[in-house]
Amino acid sequence: MVRLILRSIMGLFLTALCLTFLVFWLTNLAPNLEKLAKTQGNARMTDAAVESWLANRGYDQALPVKYGEWLGVVPGYVIDGSDGTTRARCVEAGAPVNNPPRFCGVLQGDWGYSTVLRDDVLTIIGTRLGLTAKLMACVMAIMIPGALIMGVLAGMREGSRLDRSLSTVSIITTATPEYVSGVVLIAVFATGTFGMNWFKGTATSAMEDANFQNFFLPVMTIALYGMGYIARMTRASMTEVMTAQYIRTARLKGVSFSNIVLKHALRNALIAPFTVIMLQFPWLLNGVVIVETLFNYKGFGWTLVQAASNNDIELLLGVSIVSVIVVLVTQLLSDIGYAVLNPRIRLS
Repeated sequence: MVRLILRSIMGLFLTALCLTFLVFWLTNLAPNLEKLAKTQGNARMTDAAVESWLANRGYDQALPVKYGEWLGVVPGYVIDGSDGTTRARCVEAGAPVNNPPRFCGVLQGDWGYSTVLRDDVLTIIGTRLGLTAKLMACVMAIMIPGALIMGVLAGMREGSRLDRSLSTVSIITTATPEYVSGVVLIAVFATGTFGMNWFKGTATSAMEDANFQNFFLPVMTIALYGMGYIARMTRASMTEVMTAQYIRTARLKGVSFSNIVLKHALRNALIAPFTVIMLQFPWLLNGVVIVETLFNYKGFGWTLVQAASNNDIELLLGVSIVSVIVVLVTQLLSDIGYAVLNPRIRLS
């Protein structure tokens, strides 16, 4: 187990470096930097002015050097301007440059400054991530128990009327995108079009004070989509376990059906769904983009849309770091949990 964790951590570290470098390269392409210069400077800037603006801020350096500075493993640039002024990466704009620190990057806690939201990237991400975590907790509290109950009930008696009914519901919810189910829920329960104006609150108000009226629709929009997939996986796993030899032996010994399900089948049937459930966390973190935008809930997904649409490079890089870390850590926990739940796995 220890060797598995160490190998996974090394793989996580290397994968994180590769993915962050790829995102850094894509966000620092010439068209993006030119757009950034004209957005922050003057929309009518000449090519020479754009090059000068970028050079004064260290954007004209080689890509590996810029990536190392941003990561915090290469000393930050210090540029002496032709007008006698001095600029340094590790010093705030306009502040005097007196012995600036050599390193100031992600590893030192300096994630940059958002040019659109006008705040430190780390502060923005911390706030928005907390809002999305609140949404994810409510979704998981509804989605996981509901999906497992549906899957177990459907898989207990394969081919029964209950199995067919629950399987149909699962397929419908999985096949319906969030932007469709969200619009349908809003039209039916929030606009009064069908005489059911039950949810008058907005998801924006849920950022400060979440309650049933303003938080139920976005939570159900996400939960319905993921619930069907987990239920289908649980049903397939439960069906396979119920046909195993040890289940047949228990039946022949006269063990009651409820004890067979709860004491013998359920533990083994939940091994495969466990991996699926763990993978829902990165999906929820990045897949809520549509729902948060649709309901104007300004969480992590909403921040990602704002950073991408406004060419906010520093914020986009920060969001990418968090996304990469969440995905890789979730996969690590999934591998460890799978090995714990399934004692038949032998680690070489």
